[in-house]
Amino acid sequence: MSTSLLTKKALAHSLKQLMEHTPLNKITVRHLVDHCGLNRQTFYYHFQDIFELLGWIYKTEAVESIAGYRSYSTWQSGFYRIFRYIEDNKAFCYNTLDSLGRNHLDTYLYEVTHELIMGVIQELAGDMQVSMEDKRFIANFYTLAFTGLIIQWMRDGMKAEPDHMIGQLSALIEGNFLKALHKYENKLPSTS
Repeated sequence: MSTSLLTKKALAHSLKQLMEHTPLNKITVRHLVDHCGLNRQTFYYHFQDIFELLGWIYKTEAVESIAGYRSYSTWQSGFYRIFRYIEDNKAFCYNTLDSLGRNHLDTYLYEVTHELIMGVIQELAGDMQVSMEDKRFIANFYTLAFTGLIIQWMRDGMKAEPDHMIGQLSALIEGNFLKALHKYENKLPSTS
């Protein structure tokens, strides 16, 4: 592992530890580097600010962890991994949800869910004549619905079991991805 990656991981670990007890908006670069034994120059060599570090954490820890779950037969497992990441990093995610860094949480949830759903849409579309624009529209619709459910689940204190929620989602959307694709199949391109 490169020195640069080790440094980034040390900064990420320190930020997550600090966020266990300190609101993100109260954590300074000085506070962070003192906590992990680095200097400010080292921090700024890798990141512009704490929010960039926050985005890096979500991207590297979570987005990459669902890479193998972007198919129709595995989307539920991928979605479960999203829930598990949030549960395993509860203080970190809650702190982000209630801070100026909220857009990083939203971006993480959108990206990871969209990749998962787009993989399913692409697989199910197969040889169907559905434009990429329409596939993106379908994926965006379901992504926004799923991420809204996750945010609401967090706001409700994560009381519902992820397995139960995924079961409900599965029953709700069973066959609907394919149904949506069929509705857009062979649609004439818009003339506007």
